[in-house]
Amino acid sequence: MLNGAFTALITPFKNGEVDFESLKALVDRQIQDGIDGLVPCGTTGEASTMSEGERLAVIKTTVEVNNGRVPVIAGTGSNNTAASVAFTKEVAEMGGVDAALVVVPYYNKPGQRGLVTHFTTVADQGGLPVVLYNVPGRTVISMTAETVLTLAKHPNIIAIKEASANMTLDSDIIAGAPDDFAVLSGDDFTTFHLVATGGHGCISVVSNLAPGLLSELVANVRSGNIAQAQRQHFKVTALARVLFSDANPVPTKTAARLLGWCSDEARAPLYTGDEELEQRVKAALIEAELL
Repeated sequence: MLNGAFTALITPFKNGEVDFESLKALVDRQIQDGIDGLVPCGTTGEASTMSEGERLAVIKTTVEVNNGRVPVIAGTGSNNTAASVAFTKEVAEMGGVDAALVVVPYYNKPGQRGLVTHFTTVADQGGLPVVLYNVPGRTVISMTAETVLTLAKHPNIIAIKEASANMTLDSDIIAGAPDDFAVLSGDDFTTFHLVATGGHGCISVVSNLAPGLLSELVANVRSGNIAQAQRQHFKVTALARVLFSDANPVPTKTAARLLGWCSDEARAPLYTGDEELEQRVKAALIEAELL
């Protein structure tokens, strides 16, 4: 069972290449600051503009620095079922990865039957437990609750990152899911609400900057410390408004540069933030007492 706050890690770049030294420091800082798990090579990690070799190297580096301290869920999915299986197998063979994050196939726009086939194939052949990733804002297609609950019966499909911000869908999944199937918010604005209705945690962008805040928020909701969790929720949403005010992860990388962690370099077609964004990010960091 996957519980708590997991960070959808940014991937630091420098002069067009992955900045592995900064990545190592980011991973170690996350763990030291109390995060419950790590997710390299997801959307926030810009995996779609990285080569297969780069993605493998980023996942391997994350695993090595982590050294078994927290669970690692590696992004391995794509819009190609065969390629998703092949890459998941490669990641499984390196060891140290606890599960594969597999996104709803983008661009192809498969129906629900196609989604069941896609995820079942990866779960059967990839060699890792699968975390479904529903993010219709990027894939156009959304999984239905019926599809998720069908897949949740598969012994090797263990969780969903649900990033639709559709609390009706989230509630239907939570209500019908098996006890050993984790429902994780993939949208920082809905983490409080999803966990309060029986979810298990989140895969967060905001936790790149404030891992302890997200970990404590989830723990407080789950333990019934609602007043404190509400206060933390409003801190999270204030940061999230700024971090999602431009293409993810451009604002988060701007924040990382302001904090002195790494360059704000992003891969095209993304870009570095402009002066206006920098001022908004800086103000948010000061308000959150992070800068």
